[in-house]
Amino acid sequence: MIWRVSAAASGINRRSPSSAESNAARLARLLTNCFTVCWVFAAIALLAFGLGVQPARAQTNALNAAISQESQAAPQPVAAGAPLTLTLADALARAQKNSPDFQRALAAVKIAKSGQTQARAAMLPSFTNSTQYLNAQGNGISPVGRYVTQDGIHVYREWLVTHEDMPGSFFLDLGPKKAAYQKALAVAGAEIAKRSLVVTVTQDYYALLVAQRAYATAQTALADGQHFLQISQQLEQGGEVAHQGVIRFQLQVSQAQRDLGDAQVLMEQARLNLAVLLFPAFNEDFTVVDDLDTPPVLPDFKQIEAIAKDHNPTVASALASYNSARVDVASARTDFLPSFSIDVDYGIEANRFALESVNNTVLTPNPITGKPPVQPNLGYFVTYSMNIPVWDWGARIGKLHQAEEQRSVAKLDLLFAQRKTLALLHSDYDESQVAWNQLTTLRQSVDLAQQNLQLVTMQYQAGEAAVLDVLDAETSLATARNAYATGEARYRNALAALQTVTGSF
Repeated sequence: MIWRVSAAASGINRRSPSSAESNAARLARLLTNCFTVCWVFAAIALLAFGLGVQPARAQTNALNAAISQESQAAPQPVAAGAPLTLTLADALARAQKNSPDFQRALAAVKIAKSGQTQARAAMLPSFTNSTQYLNAQGNGISPVGRYVTQDGIHVYREWLVTHEDMPGSFFLDLGPKKAAYQKALAVAGAEIAKRSLVVTVTQDYYALLVAQRAYATAQTALADGQHFLQISQQLEQGGEVAHQGVIRFQLQVSQAQRDLGDAQVLMEQARLNLAVLLFPAFNEDFTVVDDLDTPPVLPDFKQIEAIAKDHNPTVASALASYNSARVDVASARTDFLPSFSIDVDYGIEANRFALESVNNTVLTPNPITGKPPVQPNLGYFVTYSMNIPVWDWGARIGKLHQAEEQRSVAKLDLLFAQRKTLALLHSDYDESQVAWNQLTTLRQSVDLAQQNLQLVTMQYQAGEAAVLDVLDAETSLATARNAYATGEARYRNALAALQTVTGSF
């Protein structure tokens, strides 16, 4: 139940109809002509729409046919020439254009901006134009017609209507605030999607580089195995080694061939995983720049912590959700307050569609002209309304309790997001620091393994080393090379994960 208090101020006076039959006949002809013109424009519009449908349908059918042919056709190779060379920055830029999740997040930002514009517009008054013709049946006795709501048989209304609603939330500017927090939430979501995409692309990018290095290492291992097999066969012919050594090297070559095949499969799979992220159509004709040997330096933890405080989208998203929940609580509370509205109607409401009309109801004519007085039709009508809520069976209090519960949950989410962000910051930084420190020892292991293989090779050729020593040296070198490449990729991936908390640095 709502109490309504209304006040009205009017500058329009009801006019009695003119008794001239000729005026009524002219008005009838005028309305008939207006209706005829409207029907003509409607027919033209329908004809234009009908003519425009066929080309649109034809274009749609052609587009569907083209899409069907493209989907059914086999993948075509890229034009002949050098393959596309991509850096990590190029890969990230391409992935952002082709990622559905990231593009969906950007669309959410645009939608939130549009909602913010609508919220601001809702605070402003609305303007509409209303044109009405009220034609009542006459009674044959008086000119007022058979309906008491009209002051004549013919009544014309031409109004410019201005309307403004002012609920309790209007005075606190809650609508634009809510839209602003929703926009901030969408922006934070887009940043989260962007950083998640960076992690995914970085992992796949360096997974391909590691797979390529593993393939190169497998090729080197196969070449070394074939080289030692040839040396052992020569030494066997000279009686310097037994046939058992030749057999061991033959087994090693067979295993190296199988390892090379497995490495090629892994490399192609890594290429496919990255290609799905980078190109809108199927394309494998690209290469990536190997920058594993030039890793960026890990910044100091204090610097990382300072960046994370101001550039963390997870905390920003939780904070925007909490502020939005606070606005909902304030909005629910304003529902208990009175609401106001203003309607301003400016125009004419008379028995003639004109700015002035002759008042034939006045018995005394104008003493100067001897004619009935002419009075203006143009004026205004203002309505001020106030609605006071009285009883709603607990609906408003229930809405307030819901908003308060959602605010409490949003506050818990904010606190949890802050704690989780700090934990991820320490964890990701520790991972990055460990990976950074291991790069030096991994590089040293590769150098030592190469030196060991060189020494063992010379000793084997001199007859001072056994076959197992050679096999062990080759295995150690391949393992060290693969471990070094994996360690470099681990450091890059750890940096990407760390930057999901801090942003780029």
